[in-house]
Amino acid sequence: MSWILTVRDRFQAAHYLKEYKGKCEKMHGHTFQVEVQVEVSNLDRTGIGIDFIVIKAKLNDILPDHTLLNEIFEFNPSAENLSRHFFQELKKHFPVKSVTVWESTDASATYSEDN
Repeated sequence: MSWILTVRDRFQAAHYLKEYKGKCEKMHGHTFQVEVQVEVSNLDRTGIGIDFIVIKAKLNDILPDHTLLNEIFEFNPSAENLSRHFFQELKKHFPVKSVTVWESTDASATYSEDN
């Protein structure tokens, strides 16, 4: 028996994709949405696995709001690479199942690790 807890947050940032041929090779911005899924198998006495507030606070701490992503990350800041990075950072604190990064309302990348 387990529960999947899901939280979302947003951040605004600019980026460009190195070695990409097309309009995304030029600097542009997004309002990124990040969705985190955490899996828990036990609840505390109040019936909570991990308080949403705790997960949201840690997510907010790692989101690079109002930045040029290429200046703060060593990797090419695609949605795929961002989802993996956020997963690895959050995994230090929670049993993360997946992280999805949305660049727009109809385009996202999800990272998870096979067990």
